[in-house]
Parts: sequence; structure tokens; C-alpha cells
Amino acid sequence: MSPSPPPRKKLLAATTNAGKAREIARVLECLPFDILTLEVLEPIPPAPEEGRTFLENARQKAVFYSRRSPMLTLAEDSGLEIDHLDGAPGVFSARFSGPESNDARNIAKVLELLRGVPEQKRTARFVCCAILCRGGETLTETTGRAEGIISLEPRGGGGFGYDPIFFYPPLGRTFAELSPEEKNSVSHRGKALRMVRDFLRSHAVEA
Repeated sequence: MSPSPPPRKKLLAATTNAGKAREIARVLECLPFDILTLEVLEPIPPAPEEGRTFLENARQKAVFYSRRSPMLTLAEDSGLEIDHLDGAPGVFSARFSGPESNDARNIAKVLELLRGVPEQKRTARFVCCAILCRGGETLTETTGRAEGIISLEPRGGGGFGYDPIFFYPPLGRTFAELSPEEKNSVSHRGKALRMVRDFLRSHAVEA
């Protein structure tokens, strides 16, 4: 009889965003981890996000949730920086259009603020900072970036967030026009998560 495979470990992806959870699971699917999300925890208040940078917010979330779960915990903070808007929406990307923010309203606000701005001045980037923690101790920190241009109108039906207006010149399409595999191969989150994946592969990290 062949030996039984080793038991799978558990990793908590500290997010309630379904799109982010799917991308995390896709990038880490080759590892012997079951990826769980915050829904598996007992109800707790959300982590504070009071940082001025993506890295500060990611650290706050990773430490907060890893202290409330016995699992290895992965948290990330990410968003869009637009040069013409002095880096906005930045850490406010998810709530850029106010208390009732959603993807459509956030996109509409960005396009309105960039109305009449020529293509060469619509440069932007997605940034993702990912932190792996256990028991409040940081194991690794990674950052990924993707450079692009804000399109004149939304294009594509895939992705989430600002993907429909983030035009990626090397592939000639917006992130929302890419397949999940294409997006993960070039996106800010894909880059940051692959560095986390490489860390987990090269270190004997216990669940």
C-alpha cells in the first residue's frame, strides 16, 4: 500500500472579499493548504485599518486576525494609485465614493475626476501588500505592483473593483478583460502572493 498523503494544513485568508479570496486560493492552490476565510471564525469586530499606507493596513489586519485564530494567517491590503490624483484613491480605494461605496460608484467617481484628462496623464498602478503571520508574529511581508492607465470607460466583465478601468498596456486589455489566469500572472496581488507562496515552499512553516 502506498503511504497516505500528509494531512493538509489550514491557512486563514483574512478577507471577506470574495474576489480576493478566489485569487488567493488560485495562487496558493499548489500548496498543501486548505484556504479558509474569516467566515470560519466566531463573529468578531473587523480589524482596524488606520494606516496611511497599504503596508501599515496589511500589518494591522494580519496581527489582529492571527491573534484571534490558531491558524497561519495571510492578510493583504491593496488598492489603486492614480498619478493625476496625487495617489488617490490609495488606501481609501474600497470606500472612495463614500459610506455607500460599491465598485460601480467608485469607478464612476474616478472617471468623473479624470474627465478630459489625456491618456498620457492617466497613469496609475495597483499595489498589494501581503503579510503572513502566526500568533501576532510576522513571518514575511511582500509587495506587488502593476502599472497601467485608467481607461476612458469600463471594459470587460471579469475581475472586481477597479479592474474594468485599469488598462494594462503589455496585454492591450483591461484587467476585467483578462482571464483569471492571465490576471494572476501579471497583477499586483498575483505578484505579492507568489512571493508568499515561495516563502511557504522554502520554509517549513507549520499550520
